[in-house]
Amino acid sequence: MTRTSFPIALAVTLGTAWLAAAAVNDPVRLDAGQVSGTAGSTPEMRIYKGIPYAAPPVGNLRWRAPQPAPHWDGVRKAEALGSPCLPNMRGSEDCLYLNVWTAAKSASEKHPVMVWIYGGGFNTGSASQPDYDGGNLAKKGVVVVTFNYRLGPFGFFSHPELTKESDRGASGNQGLMDMVAALQWVQKNIAAFGGDPRKVTIFGESAGSMAVADLMASPQAKGLFIRAIGESGGLMGLSIGRMRSLVDSEQAGVKAAETLGAKSLAELRAQPAEAIQKAARGAGAIVDGWFLPVDTDTAFLQGKQNAVPVLVGSNKDEGTFFLQPTTADKFREQAQRRFGDLADSFLRIYPAGSDEEANASALRAFADEAGWMMRTWARDEVKTGKTKAYLYFFTHEPPATPGRGRGGRGRGATHVAEVPYVFQNQNNRPWTDVDHQLSDTMSSYWVNFATNGDPNGKGLPKWPAFDENKNPAPIVLGDTVEAGPAPDAAKLNFYQAVYDKEKR
Repeated sequence: MTRTSFPIALAVTLGTAWLAAAAVNDPVRLDAGQVSGTAGSTPEMRIYKGIPYAAPPVGNLRWRAPQPAPHWDGVRKAEALGSPCLPNMRGSEDCLYLNVWTAAKSASEKHPVMVWIYGGGFNTGSASQPDYDGGNLAKKGVVVVTFNYRLGPFGFFSHPELTKESDRGASGNQGLMDMVAALQWVQKNIAAFGGDPRKVTIFGESAGSMAVADLMASPQAKGLFIRAIGESGGLMGLSIGRMRSLVDSEQAGVKAAETLGAKSLAELRAQPAEAIQKAARGAGAIVDGWFLPVDTDTAFLQGKQNAVPVLVGSNKDEGTFFLQPTTADKFREQAQRRFGDLADSFLRIYPAGSDEEANASALRAFADEAGWMMRTWARDEVKTGKTKAYLYFFTHEPPATPGRGRGGRGRGATHVAEVPYVFQNQNNRPWTDVDHQLSDTMSSYWVNFATNGDPNGKGLPKWPAFDENKNPAPIVLGDTVEAGPAPDAAKLNFYQAVYDKEKR
């Protein structure tokens, strides 16, 4: 877009705000070609959608590391979102596209950059979800990037032949490699949108938050970002466990090939996508010995992660998104099976004297374990002695929205409930003044953190940095924003004991 000159008299009529309204000029020149975007909701906003950041991973490129996007001639219109990745409905294997929101007045500006990684269990989700629209964050002074990455059996598939084919002796983390490719694209191209490649913050929720931790743990992502935000997904997810090994993942790939009757990697790549989806299911990130040399939590425990400031937290009612009704007998049986000699300790904290009590305990235990996970992330980062961590606890219960199955009043402050508040996207929800104020506060915290490595700013409630001894409590993001109570020592000690036992 070229800048238009109006007569001074008309500019005055429109108001002085127009005089500051300017945007990055189209076309924008990238390493693969030129793109033009669309106007945002305000004159200074430009939006660029569906920019390829890697070659389509189809045919012989299925399951390979992402390759550079082909060069194009002329100006590519970046006006439509790229296809979601399979196995999403209406998805495609040709899905490695990203989107940019910028309010920079010119390419010479150097706004902080926020790169969003969506959740969905590494099997669903896409950058095109309305709640991930980056316009409102961009208005606060950052350049926002969202992108698709390969999912399910296309993004997390291992096989002995794939391992042998690679020059790394590894296979299975294609989706994570896509994330690195997107971040490398940002390093090469974001300055053209008025962004600063030296000030990149990655942020994500659920599986996207787990991916943030994985990128921090990976040598392959070193230097591609300087800050990280994790929402409801920690070093091991939301519960304590181990990551799958390369050997186990390869064997799962062999079984899938047998199911399909494929005797070689070439025959596997020749299979239609629908057949692959029926025969295999991606396991998410694995310890492949290259992208992730060890379990992500082990890298943090040993202080081997890419040490950057972190802002992390979880929600009060995480479990209402996942859990099904249980009975007292089933709850006790599951506790015994999972915790063994620690089961009695668990049931003292989370009693199950009746079905009603068991269901309440199940929800509390799920949320408490998730909270322990995020707190451990913050603790391990602070222990490096190189940086700070900021811990939150989201407790606000969104107003019920007719027709929305997840996230209404009945589910409380459930998993994913904080996302619209971070992006400041109401999206037809019946928000009250309290909702709008909380969203403005949270989005400002997130933008301030991306800008300065510290969420605090003028007019915001003070958010002290996490310190296990001096300041162990999170800030509570609820109907009011304030310092939270000290954590329950018995719960922290229990989950630490479970973790220590699991890692022996």
